[in-house]
Amino acid sequence: MSPEYAMHGHFSVKSDVFSFGVLVLEIVSGKKNTDFYQSNHADDLLSHAWKNWTEKTPLEFLDPTLRGSYSRNEVNRCIHIGLLCVQENPSDRPSMATIALMLNSYSVTLSMPRQPASFLRTRNPNRLNQGLDAKIN
Repeated sequence: MSPEYAMHGHFSVKSDVFSFGVLVLEIVSGKKNTDFYQSNHADDLLSHAWKNWTEKTPLEFLDPTLRGSYSRNEVNRCIHIGLLCVQENPSDRPSMATIALMLNSYSVTLSMPRQPASFLRTRNPNRLNQGLDAKIN
């Protein structure tokens, strides 16, 4: 769920971009974002991806079952694109058309991602939606 929707009930096409980024990172890591909230991990999925990215160890984020059967450049690019999609500010996220270009062409230069959005851990997901009136932009 995008931060702008979780915090303010605002929804836009960039909210879908955020969700797509989470999905990409879940596929690459082999972990669901919710797995982090149901365990004793200190980080959420986005923080875990960011930590590996900034420590220049993005392949440590990779699903262990994929090791040895992947293109290093493609995995790095998918993580990079995933991180661009989960930027806290919606205007910093690429459009879906741009994402399609990024995934299909190495000639498209990727900007450097900033630290992604993060959330306070809660064991009760219903608390996020209490009192929100959804607005579609």
